[in-house]
Amino acid sequence: MECKTLACSLLFLLASSTTSAHQVQIGVLGLFHPREITLSAANSEALVVTAGESEFVFEPGRRAELARIAVSQGGLVLEFSGHSVYAAEIRATGRDRGSSSFFLGVPGKISRKYQGTLAVKVIDGEVAPVVTMDLETAVASVVAAESEQATPLEALKAQAIVTRSYFLASKGRHRDFDFCDATHCQFLREPPVPGSPPAVAALATRGLVILFDQKPVAAMFTRSCGGHTQTPAQLGISSVSYPYYSVLCDACYRSPVRWTRGISEQDAARLIGKGEAGRLAVDRRLGWNAVPSNTFEVKREGHEVILEGKGQGHGIGLCQRGARSMAEGGAGLRDILNHYFPNTTLGKSSQGSAAPNALVSDIKSKQSRSSSL
Repeated sequence: MECKTLACSLLFLLASSTTSAHQVQIGVLGLFHPREITLSAANSEALVVTAGESEFVFEPGRRAELARIAVSQGGLVLEFSGHSVYAAEIRATGRDRGSSSFFLGVPGKISRKYQGTLAVKVIDGEVAPVVTMDLETAVASVVAAESEQATPLEALKAQAIVTRSYFLASKGRHRDFDFCDATHCQFLREPPVPGSPPAVAALATRGLVILFDQKPVAAMFTRSCGGHTQTPAQLGISSVSYPYYSVLCDACYRSPVRWTRGISEQDAARLIGKGEAGRLAVDRRLGWNAVPSNTFEVKREGHEVILEGKGQGHGIGLCQRGARSMAEGGAGLRDILNHYFPNTTLGKSSQGSAAPNALVSDIKSKQSRSSSL
């Protein structure tokens, strides 16, 4: 099903704009460690910006008129239309104090559109923008960011349910907000265009989550599993509320993604036998694709250690490559989720868990993609 009609597009817009029982706070642009950002209204909505006792209205359709927000004297300075205002925190909302569309940018690096409300603080000497958005907006944005082009709709629907389950079960991943927009939590970009496949997948599954013992599962996903998905125990991760299983992934078993890397003996000592914690330690030092997965064989050549591996990512939960293959073969979203999350059910959740899932806390939820936005 594709959402090509005006009625379908309007339905998506209505669903996205309606205040949801669930909202998520997402820290954005943190990978750039900004000391300065820009802010402007989107093309269709005014933006009300509050800094201390001052309030400004950013009119729509005037992106050239950027506000500058920068670290200054331990707080923030907002510069806009000849005004300079200092404040500990800067907020931006719609005229009704609710959600609005706006652009945030890091000068010379990136500009991105968001839908929600904005709070900007200084955290560890950096400008820290936090967008509070409707859960369904966040789900659609993650599906768009995390999925490859031409992914079948049923696989996108499965991804949407996994993403929503993770959001509801894993709040509090960070001290000052719930989630970040990097692969430490879930990769997030701009909301997709209404009627696009990621938007349709989110709308078609609205509210659906994976349940185990009647609670949302902090559902994990990986880019490709190498042939069999992993369990937390295999990667040295403590027990969790959902007992993940190692399942055969036919697509990756028949034709795994293979890779070869060379690392030093010192990094090999940090990696080998240390499970996901070891892989993360090496990837933090050498780059997020230094060791693409936890499935590899080790060879030694002089003072260098050669890793020959397969798969991409930690290997737990939904295998995106396998899900695409299943959908291409005619499997529906329930077939996909039943395969990768045995002994679970689908349902609607009225609330998320009160504390972060143990698996999420241990594994850092890093996918094997580049951390570059």
